Order: sequence, then structure tokens, then C-alpha cells
Amino acid sequence: MTRETVINGLLALLLLGVPLWAYLADEPFLITLATKVAILALAGVGLNIALGQGGLVSLGHAAFFGIGGYAMGILASHAQSYTPLAEWPWTIEGSNSMPVIWITAVVTSALAALVIGALSLRTSGVYFIMITLAFGQMLYYFAISWPAYGGEDGLSIYVRNGFPGLNTLDPIQFFAITYVILIATLFFAARLTRSPFGLALNAARQTSERVETVGIVPYQLRLTVFVISGAITGLAGALFADLNRFVSPSMLSWHTSGELMIFIILGGTARLFGPLAGAAAFIVLEQMLGGLSDYWHIHLGLLLLVVVLFARGGIIGTLAGEEARHD
Repeated sequence: MTRETVINGLLALLLLGVPLWAYLADEPFLITLATKVAILALAGVGLNIALGQGGLVSLGHAAFFGIGGYAMGILASHAQSYTPLAEWPWTIEGSNSMPVIWITAVVTSALAALVIGALSLRTSGVYFIMITLAFGQMLYYFAISWPAYGGEDGLSIYVRNGFPGLNTLDPIQFFAITYVILIATLFFAARLTRSPFGLALNAARQTSERVETVGIVPYQLRLTVFVISGAITGLAGALFADLNRFVSPSMLSWHTSGELMIFIILGGTARLFGPLAGAAAFIVLEQMLGGLSDYWHIHLGLLLLVVVLFARGGIIGTLAGEEARHD
């Protein structure tokens, strides 16, 4: 067992222990913060699969985060107003069932990632970064000009969606849902890395020419991982919108894409639990420094600068030491 594995386990236990303590101490706000960390970490895991494993630096992942959020908002708003989404050629009703919303968010985000990835992956480097950013901003401005679902003001959902057998309005139960999804996704990401697909993807990231000589097409590998990444990020978006009971165009903004990237850099690029460590650090800094100054992002920028210059392995890499770097 490596030091990084121990750190990962401690992080998982800490994320579970804080809300349990808060539940016993009757501190629902801390439970909500832990839930937010879990959801943002899930979005970070989605981006980290594309960035850490595929080497795809995307500044448009907020597009999938927002699509997942709007999938929740649109379905839930039609369910609470008792109006169908469509009446022809089939009647499509709204829904306040979390499993139905999650499936819709994953499918729509995956389809969007397929289209965006199919076009964007024909480029590389800075061109890929700018094209993904452009697609994200296109969807952002589309959401602003979409008055049917709130436009610039966003869309409010009055009652949190339901999950069979649970009271999702209870903060600890909603946290349990997000925690289980996060751990399951981390397990999936770990298996993906060690699978033949993950090994081929890693080889394509390092030397795509050698991969092509054995008959593997790097474009197909990258498109597949981009779709998987978008689907996971879309699921996180649906959960985030459900947590706030609100969805707005800001979920699609490039600022959101930047924050997801910050989670990964702070926690450690390509580190399995890097997004969790980065999201937790971000939320802690926001709560500690946000009340002191409106310009707390300056301190975040300084921390990010230190990490990039002196701790490229991020929080996880620094704590794990050289042992993790040479695994």
C-alpha cells in the first residue's frame, strides 16, 4: 500500500466524518458544505479523466456541467407546473425523480461531449483549448437568451427532487447520495486507468505515433474519454442544481470551467483524489477568507502560484512525497 493510497483513504474518511459530526452537533450548514465539496469534486473527477489521463486541456467543461444542471431544471420545472415538455410526436412529461434526472443529464451531456469532442479533437494544443472554450461560451449565451427557462435570471425549483426511500430535503441524506456517487465514480476512474483502454490512452497521450503503429487510433481513444468525462461532469451539474434548487447560465460560464481546472491543479493533476483535495481546499478558503474580503481570490491565486511553481503534484503529490511520483 503506497502513501498516496493511505492519503486517499484518509480524505474519503474525512469527507464522510465531517458531515456525520455536523449531524450529531446539529450543524446543517457544514453538511451542506460537505455536500458541495462532494459534488464539485465529482465534476473535477470528470475533467481529470480527460485532462489527467487523456492530456486534454479543456476550458469548456462548464458546458457539460451546465447541461446537467439545465436537464434537472427543465425536467423539475415541468413536473412542478404539471406541463409536458413536448406533446408531439410523443407526450414527454417532466420528472422530479432523481434517477430519471441523472440518466437524462448523463445522456444529454454525453451527446454534447460527443459533438463538441468530434469537432474539437481535430485540433490540438492551444487550438483545442480555445475551441472548447468557444463551445462553452456559445451555450452560455444561448442560456442567457432562453426566456422559456429564466434566461439571465435562471430557473428556481421550489422542492428538491426525490430519491426512492430517502428524504432528500434532509441534508445528511442528500449528502449520503452525493458521497456514494462520488466514491463509485472514483472507483470507476481507478479501474479505467488500469484497464487496457486506460493504458492505451496513456500511451497515446505520451507518444501517439507509436500507438498508431500497432493499429490503435488516438482520435477514437480521446473522443471516448472526452465523452465519458462530459457525462460525469453533467451528472455533477444535475446534483449541484438540485443542491441549490436553482440553475442559471453561470453554470455554463468559463469561470466555472476555470474553477474545475483549479480543483485539479490544487489537488494534483492525474491524481485520483486530486479533485477532492482541490475542491475541499477551495471551499475551505472561500469560507475562511470570503468573509474577510471580497477579494479573497487574490489569496487563492497566490496559493495556486505556489503550487504551480513549487508543488506540481498538488496537495496529494506534496503529501505523498517522492514515493507517489515514481509509482
